[in-house]
Amino acid sequence: MCGITGLFDTRGQRVPERERLHRMNESQHHRGPDEGDLHIEPGVGFGHRRLSVIDIATGQQPIFNDDKSVALVFNGEVYNYLELMDELRGHGYVFRTKSDSEAIVRAWEHWGEDCVHHLRGMFAFMIHDRRRDCLFMARDRLGVKPLHYAMTEDGWLLFGSELKSLMAHGGLRQDIDPRAVEAYFALGYVPDPWTIYRHAKKLAPGHRLLVKRGQPLGEPQRYWDVKFTLDARIGEEEAAEELRRRLAESVKLRLKAEVPLGAFLSGGVDSSAVVAAMAQLDGQPVNTCSIGFDDPKFNETEFAQMVADRYRTHHRVEVVSSDDFGLVDQLAHLYDEPFADSSAIPTYRVCELARKHVTVALSGDGGDESLGGYRRYKMHMMEERMRSAFPLALRKGVFGPLAKLYPKADWAPRVFRAKTTFQAIARNSVDAYFNTMGLVRDPLRQELFSDAFKRDLQGWHASEVFHDHARRANTDDPLALIQYLDIHTYLPGDINTKVDRASMAHSLEVREPLMDHPLVEWVASLPSDLKLRGQEGKYVFKKALEPMLPHDVLYRPKMGFAVPLARWLRGPLREKTRQALQHGALAQTGWFNPATIARLLDQHERGAMDHAQPLWVLLMFDAFLRNAGLGTTTARAAA
Repeated sequence: MCGITGLFDTRGQRVPERERLHRMNESQHHRGPDEGDLHIEPGVGFGHRRLSVIDIATGQQPIFNDDKSVALVFNGEVYNYLELMDELRGHGYVFRTKSDSEAIVRAWEHWGEDCVHHLRGMFAFMIHDRRRDCLFMARDRLGVKPLHYAMTEDGWLLFGSELKSLMAHGGLRQDIDPRAVEAYFALGYVPDPWTIYRHAKKLAPGHRLLVKRGQPLGEPQRYWDVKFTLDARIGEEEAAEELRRRLAESVKLRLKAEVPLGAFLSGGVDSSAVVAAMAQLDGQPVNTCSIGFDDPKFNETEFAQMVADRYRTHHRVEVVSSDDFGLVDQLAHLYDEPFADSSAIPTYRVCELARKHVTVALSGDGGDESLGGYRRYKMHMMEERMRSAFPLALRKGVFGPLAKLYPKADWAPRVFRAKTTFQAIARNSVDAYFNTMGLVRDPLRQELFSDAFKRDLQGWHASEVFHDHARRANTDDPLALIQYLDIHTYLPGDINTKVDRASMAHSLEVREPLMDHPLVEWVASLPSDLKLRGQEGKYVFKKALEPMLPHDVLYRPKMGFAVPLARWLRGPLREKTRQALQHGALAQTGWFNPATIARLLDQHERGAMDHAQPLWVLLMFDAFLRNAGLGTTTARAAA
């Protein structure tokens, strides 16, 4: 695990400045505190920070082929590297190390761009091939590991694990992309392939890019996509048995390390399943860790303890204050662009705890998306049945006006929020799900943005992100469609980003058994009623886990990693929030309506309405602007 960075001269053979490259590399020191090195030759420079996990003695990077015509920097883990090495030895290749990095180098030599099809794991890497005079970059299928790139005005292609490494170069303009701002306020993160900056991009999951010197920078190519065929002819018992087998295989692949290894144990189904599989595979007690809260409404450590007791793990728990909001400014530095998932705070804390005891931790991330676990899936399917009963024109004509007439009731349980339900029924499936996922929804977003900012947007709407993906989904199954959308938006943009930055801030490697791509592909072939049956999400997964986990862990209501935002913003964060939103960097941009912000603050503080989510989104945007040193010039830069 590590941080990678570098630059490539797309126009000629200029020699990179060592000081610039060093600055870019050291900006990611936290990703790899064990070792660091630079490689510079005419036209290219690579930087690498290493967190030593496998082949500690000989796995240093950048790594080269025999004549040093091929150089690689790599972030991640290729779990099938031993099998890959055996296959390549059969083609005559000789290995000097025991590292998965060298396996990628040889795979490039043998298969070229198609090397990505042979890699199983989480990865982002760059290869420079002097003989072919090209640069090649690739990112893993589900976007576990990040990769950013940008072109400077004088023809240098910059790349790095984190956006901060590109900004450390000093030659990249900080023009804000209005579309990224619109997407952030809608979703709480900036989705692939955008970044908050107009001139920088993320390489999207499952994509590769070949850059040839002297030629224009092309568009990345998609090399993988999940296909929800739903065509597996399999019974419930057989599917449950196969799920247990595939889970065990995926976990076993991720247990190889030369450093202490453990797991997160939240008490939810997914992390508990991973811990159970680890315990059954390894004779030694598993190192597990949990974060609890001093507010019982947000604390699920009792369920984690059930699993820890059952498998006699070495379990460690730390209780975090429910007023643990001191990370606001630190999160802005970690994420480099606005990021509004408040669960980043407990995620940071659990990574902090884990790193005291292990260097590698397995997580349960990715299970909800593949296996149908989110509560919102049940609500969407209920609304979908109602949508399917009436044509769209009728729904718009009847339920649209009803939604306008019905009073807003955010304070009420979801089942009684008829306004929200009427709005959802009046929309098509993709727009309805986009609205479900929205943090600052229409029309509040329209009220919030100033006329000047709306002109910069030129009519672009963040729902286009979902529609673009939906056009490729190739399924008419309503559950499969929204799972596909989540796998391409929420999973890489929110979940994986959150975990990568929080873990790497503590130099902790996190591995993700439920995002093993063969497992994801197989689950996508299962009929939807094995994932969501009635009101039971993850139906067949829970059936598969019944012999392995307590009933109360499997069938209790889903809690999530929530924090008490509404109380914070009415109490200890009240003055900080008001000052930031009315007088801080955000207020100086000219992008927001002061009257709308004042109304949100006043209604929330009085308890008349719960505006915690939009206020948090605004607060984190202000924190980003301050961290980036932006403010009064921001609006001009975006124009």
